[in-house]
Amino acid sequence: MTLVDHLYELRYRLGWASFGILIGAIFGFVWFSNHVFGLPKLSDILIHPYCQLPANVRFSPNGECQLLQTKAFEVFMLQLKVGIAVGSVLFSPLWLYQLWAFITPGLHANERKFARTFVSVASLLFVAGAVLAYFVVPEGLAFMTSFGGGAFFTALTGGEYINFVLLMLLMFGISFEMPLILVMLNRAGVVSYAKLKSWWRGIVFGLFVLAAVATPGQDPFSMLALAACLVVLFVIAMVICRAQDRSKARKRAAQGLDDVGLDEASKIDHQPSDLDTTPSRAPVGGHDDAT
Repeated sequence: MTLVDHLYELRYRLGWASFGILIGAIFGFVWFSNHVFGLPKLSDILIHPYCQLPANVRFSPNGECQLLQTKAFEVFMLQLKVGIAVGSVLFSPLWLYQLWAFITPGLHANERKFARTFVSVASLLFVAGAVLAYFVVPEGLAFMTSFGGGAFFTALTGGEYINFVLLMLLMFGISFEMPLILVMLNRAGVVSYAKLKSWWRGIVFGLFVLAAVATPGQDPFSMLALAACLVVLFVIAMVICRAQDRSKARKRAAQGLDDVGLDEASKIDHQPSDLDTTPSRAPVGGHDDAT
């Protein structure tokens, strides 16, 4: 394909991917205020962590758990934002397929198989991180609203609360991808299990720092929950890296490359072979050039 053909292909794939996100946004927008397939309304699911706060510290003007709207059309924009975010996640197979269809022609068969595994595991880890964040949000809110000695109640605006929850889901989901990146780097030969083992103290410390930076709230519960899960995933990644390195070592031993270093030249016969100096015979019925 020429460069122009690649650009046309990219435009085609981006168009279908955008269409998938648009369908997901419409679905999420409708789900925000309505029951879909017997499920609770999306607004009820999002507000549930806030409603778990004690009734004496949250805003309940009508005896119900509600968020505060301070601007005209604020709820409409929040509903649109949440619809796009949730719809993009639920309809991700549609737009991810378009991305995959654009990249696939440039990959070998084994790379396609490995890429499918990577995308599947990455999706599961992101969802696992988002689910963990959803259950951690109530603990974080309870801690942050515990100050003040009962002199204040929490009247969160819809924009502040929704942005906080979405950011928590996003940061937890992205953070859960870090151990998978280590496995990928080990698979590519960039880092070995031996190096990771020698660096484990620094890596664990870095994971705690990452958890402290990634959590938008200032509560220790969110940080410790994320850090503990990242450490567990790091240990699992170490086990996988060890298995991969052992498999590579067995293959090198079977090929007789165990004693060959990465910077060592291949053992080849560099002596020139003898040339055949026997004069050729003229073909039958032919004449020699010299005559």
